[in-house]
Amino acid sequence: MCICVDCHWVERCQAYHAVERQHGVQHLSEDPDFCPTAPRIHVQVMSLEGDQVGVEWDVRACASFQSEPGRWSRLRPGERVPA
Repeated sequence: MCICVDCHWVERCQAYHAVERQHGVQHLSEDPDFCPTAPRIHVQVMSLEGDQVGVEWDVRACASFQSEPGRWSRLRPGERVPA
């Protein structure tokens, strides 16, 4: 799971914005202004039905991570947290 969902910077973060773009989901911010230090993005390639291939992107570590549990959920109340 992406650590960004519990990070103070999630809606302003350029790394999370890139992850959103790769997942093809609506951005929390169209113009993020926070450049994180040393984000480590884990990319997993997986087989799907019908000989399809899926790619999962998650930030697993980041020197700028500032814990704020539930931050993403407060920005998008009622929506399912991305997994």
